[in-house]
Amino acid sequence: MALRVSGDEWITLGVLVSMLGVLVVDRFPPAGIVFGATFALLITDVIDADVAFSGFSNSAPLTVAALYVLARGAQKTGMLTAMTSRLLGNGSGIRSMARFLVPTASASAFFPNTPLVAMLIPDVLAWCRRHNLSPSRFLMPLSFAALLGGVVTVLGTSTNLVISGLLDAAPDGKPLSVFEMTPIGLPIAVVGTILLLVLGPRLVPERLTPPESAEAQAREFSMTMQVVPGGPLDGRTVADAGLRDLQGVFLVQIERDESTVSPVAPDRRIDGGDTLTFVGNVDEILDLQRRKGLRSTEQEHVLAVDSPDTRFFEVVIGRSSPLVGTTIRDAGFRGTYQAAVVALHRSGHRVAGKLGAIRLRHGDTLLLLAKPDFRRNWHDKRDFLVVAPVGGESPAATSKAPLVAAITAAVVIASAAGLLPLLESSLVGAAALIASRVLTFSEARDAIDIDVVILIASAFGLGGAMQATGLAQRIADGLTESFGSFGPVGIIFGVVLATALLTELVTNNAAAVVMFPIALASAVAAEVDPRSMAIAVAVSASASFLTPIGYQTNTMVYGPGGYRFLDYARVGAPLTATILVGTTIMTTIVG
Repeated sequence: MALRVSGDEWITLGVLVSMLGVLVVDRFPPAGIVFGATFALLITDVIDADVAFSGFSNSAPLTVAALYVLARGAQKTGMLTAMTSRLLGNGSGIRSMARFLVPTASASAFFPNTPLVAMLIPDVLAWCRRHNLSPSRFLMPLSFAALLGGVVTVLGTSTNLVISGLLDAAPDGKPLSVFEMTPIGLPIAVVGTILLLVLGPRLVPERLTPPESAEAQAREFSMTMQVVPGGPLDGRTVADAGLRDLQGVFLVQIERDESTVSPVAPDRRIDGGDTLTFVGNVDEILDLQRRKGLRSTEQEHVLAVDSPDTRFFEVVIGRSSPLVGTTIRDAGFRGTYQAAVVALHRSGHRVAGKLGAIRLRHGDTLLLLAKPDFRRNWHDKRDFLVVAPVGGESPAATSKAPLVAAITAAVVIASAAGLLPLLESSLVGAAALIASRVLTFSEARDAIDIDVVILIASAFGLGGAMQATGLAQRIADGLTESFGSFGPVGIIFGVVLATALLTELVTNNAAAVVMFPIALASAVAAEVDPRSMAIAVAVSASASFLTPIGYQTNTMVYGPGGYRFLDYARVGAPLTATILVGTTIMTTIVG
């Protein structure tokens, strides 16, 4: 006899599918999408207000906020980044990579991995420039090592804190202790890091000698220039104008009176007012700014900020940035950021059209001209994931770095020893940074990624609806039926696999929220402790190695590393397979 599906169950399923679909399209901030899904369940009476907004009184969002403040203190003082050059050494061989990745993974176990990677990227880029090495050799392994380290303790990633909060909200539940997930996460992190060290040098795109690779794999920035009417290039052919054989730069398109010419022949005439699109590496693109007869299509914005003390910066646009989906012109970029966009890089795609009219996507890298204080003003805002001065050096660690290290250690020790709950110890640590004047109150406030906090808090209502309507149990029954023939191990693997696939399509936190009630419902059939099954979801939700969009740190290194989309799957596929099998085995043993 067929099981009857209730109306509330259908509504919950419809909202869930719609939410996942919108997340995959990636046009709107994930926090707004998840909050909207929870609100839809509230107004359709699937859940009441107490369930819908229960996450806002849960410890998880507040704990994440406090940890972001601790991370900002470490970032400001250079607590970790001062060691980057010493760890990398001369950059050659597996030993040098191990000296870099092992400490990164270790630090990520006790430090949120997203701000950790944000702190290290500018230093790695500067070190690569000094040693004439391609950043692609180091940035993807950096992201992956931080992800692996993040599954060792509850402090490593916001996903762990989401699961901890969901467990705390469950009947007779309690949050995860700092090291509760270590028996499952530590072996996986160790095996994964070893695999990354063995396979990374072979699979990360790097097929030439270091100097050749640095030139051949240079990221292609796109820049649009206009031929100055009456200038020295007006009326000349491409070849005569000296635009045919530029070193490291290519003229790929000419626009004139709504018509486009591509590819561009050497004998093609260029006239005043024509818009020329060039692509090339960052240094050569900047040289075009000085070529007589050409001016940037964003010239009025460049002139408005240009002065003897301005410098160039690279920024990476994040998933939750207000710039996603807008054009540079519509966003009022110069007025908002006091910076001019000179060029744009989009990995794997040659961007066509005038620079100011290009609709921005998350993962885009922009080359900006701005005042020296641009990085200080914007590096910890949600507008940009990474802000790195081009050719600049990172600041040295300040005298207060040891104090930040001591406060961070105290938070971990107090929580691990049971002296204080993690929420209270992290709030005390954040308050200590403000009291000791490491951070001002405004800096602490700005350090909090409010989108992550809202997403986590909103997600509790979604999970509550799945449990209350029986949808979670129904999906769990489907997993049991599909994988049950392989016994409890098969059920655990089914949950882990579904979580890992989902996190590549949406976000790690959204995947954890959707799979948490399903995991609890599957735990009985899998004959494991529900808490162990929940930890398996946390680990597999963080195992995002296949795409640049599944986890924020992967997006951070996408543009600066010059990667193509499929580079992640190439390196990440064997790593993902190993992690999924390892998570299944360790959950079976521990559970």
